Amino acid sequence: MDLSVSGVGVIDKAMAIIRAVEAAPSTLADLVAATGIQRATCHRLATALEKHGTLRRDDRGRFELGPSLIGLGRIAEQRLPLAAHAGAVLETLRDRTGESTQLFVRERSIRRCVAGAESEHGLRTIVPVGAALSMDAGSAAAVLRDGLPLVGSVEEREPGVASVSAAVRDAAGRVIAAISVSGPIDRMTRDPKGRFGPSVEQAARALEAMV
Repeated sequence: MDLSVSGVGVIDKAMAIIRAVEAAPSTLADLVAATGIQRATCHRLATALEKHGTLRRDDRGRFELGPSLIGLGRIAEQRLPLAAHAGAVLETLRDRTGESTQLFVRERSIRRCVAGAESEHGLRTIVPVGAALSMDAGSAAAVLRDGLPLVGSVEEREPGVASVSAAVRDAAGRVIAAISVSGPIDRMTRDPKGRFGPSVEQAARALEAMV
């Protein structure tokens, strides 16, 4: 796992541990294997996160996400109304296309996934809510970076994956988010914009009407 995200080592390592636990309840050995952090450091950080309520132990002694995240998540959702409204729109888009859907916003030099709905296919694109991705590649990056209305991409960010994204704009016409559909090229085809563009644009307009 690449731990260098913010350049602040202890924060990056703590977040790597949280992300590992997000994926599955984890023993200390699981955390070491998932993050590559030395065992003593991993133990020290995980137990510190436990004291803050960010992690907890389940009845088998494994680390799990902690109760303090529940309240923080609710506050974050309230302060980011776009994400709060996006759930139903993303689920409808997922059901219409059969593929995973995401909502991205720009944060300086990255784009962050603030909401999503996963495809029910076994082979699917998974972008965890909260994930920070590059602004250098991918259809959502192009929408957020260049202000384009609708963009398709094929294998820009990851081999075998295609996506199409549409701009979500505020009342002044500024791009405030990108709504996306992504999945394997076999289903998305090499023309994801032609295949799913109209559905993604319709979802973007529906979200704009809510905020």
